[in-house]
Amino acid sequence: MKTALTIAGSDSGGGAGIQADIKTMTANGVYAMSAITALTAQNTTGVTDIVEVTPAFLEAQLDAVFTDIYPDAIKTGMVASVELIKVIARKLRQYNAGNIVIDPVMVATSGARLISEDAVTTLKNELLPLATIITPNIPEAEVISGLSIESENDMIKAAEHICNTYGCNVLLKGGHQVNDANDLLSTRDGMQKWFYGKRINNPNTHGTGCTLSSAIASNLAKGQTLEDSVLHAKDYISGALNAMLDLGKGSGPMNHAFKINCDY
Repeated sequence: MKTALTIAGSDSGGGAGIQADIKTMTANGVYAMSAITALTAQNTTGVTDIVEVTPAFLEAQLDAVFTDIYPDAIKTGMVASVELIKVIARKLRQYNAGNIVIDPVMVATSGARLISEDAVTTLKNELLPLATIITPNIPEAEVISGLSIESENDMIKAAEHICNTYGCNVLLKGGHQVNDANDLLSTRDGMQKWFYGKRINNPNTHGTGCTLSSAIASNLAKGQTLEDSVLHAKDYISGALNAMLDLGKGSGPMNHAFKINCDY
């Protein structure tokens, strides 16, 4: 069985973060492992508290995983501090990690900044050059590229700029701000390809970014090409949303287990 490691924060509500990553990896046929960057107290209505792990403890988790069950792919999620980002980058280089998917969580859908300016700079300089692919939304791509994105043509320019600057492939997620769930894959060799998605009328979308990046990592771990990994990850997201799970009082989670036959 192929293996995948998620390096991210814990979501006590189970819809995003480590929990969404593990569910996604399991549903996509790989063995999931985790290194937790932070504990959060959250549910579908919001986050009430965060406790970040120490750099030494994150390092210990990564050493424990890499020296025993070497991951075939790695996904990183929200990492809020300079010190933790540096630990991750150092360990990925030390263990010669491959198939690295970075979800550069730095700007919420609402536009609110989630990590400090110093952390953004460190993430760009330390982690992005190590990535096989990064999966920014439009606000995050604006921060990374320094360009304004208001159209599909702007998406093309920003994705190309990020590829050229950091040497990583980019899946720039469109969403409602620019287009109808259409994402742009821009590769290091100059290829640009649109992945067209059907917007699903489901308000429960908590954890979609975590889930997409984890599905891509799972597919890369199984040896799929980058294009196929993105295509199949988008299909998985569509299925999880289309299952119309409705839990909680706020923006609820998707049904990550929609393909698993269970007796309820």
